Amino acid sequence: MTYANKPHWSFWLIGIVALSWNLLGVANFVWQMTPDALASYPKAERAIIENRPLWATLGFGLAVIAGSLGCLLLLLRKSAANGFFAASLIGVIVTVLHTLIAVGIGPSGAIVPVAMVLGVAIFLIWYARRTGRYGWLS
Repeated sequence: MTYANKPHWSFWLIGIVALSWNLLGVANFVWQMTPDALASYPKAERAIIENRPLWATLGFGLAVIAGSLGCLLLLLRKSAANGFFAASLIGVIVTVLHTLIAVGIGPSGAIVPVAMVLGVAIFLIWYARRTGRYGWLS
């Protein structure tokens, strides 16, 4: 690695913050799978989780697990992170569709969380491609 290919300090900061974000999602995903944790949710939220179709659960899992793996690969400076971030975006889209359509929250009630989650997923794809162009990923 030459000095020219050495990532800026912000690369590490963004990678660590993004990994933390995705690991919180993994923790939430796992937490929702345990009966004791599910029992602690309010009735309305518990009903949504218990009645969530398999495709929506798989989308949620894909979003957070692929996102976490993408962040790990990014921090390891591997270009394979791009594929994992793309898979994560697909999972996010599936999850958002379930939230907007099946749960019936509607765009006005979910605009901020949906925009934030989609924004992070899109940003990570863009950022991984950008860092690849800088020669920071192999």
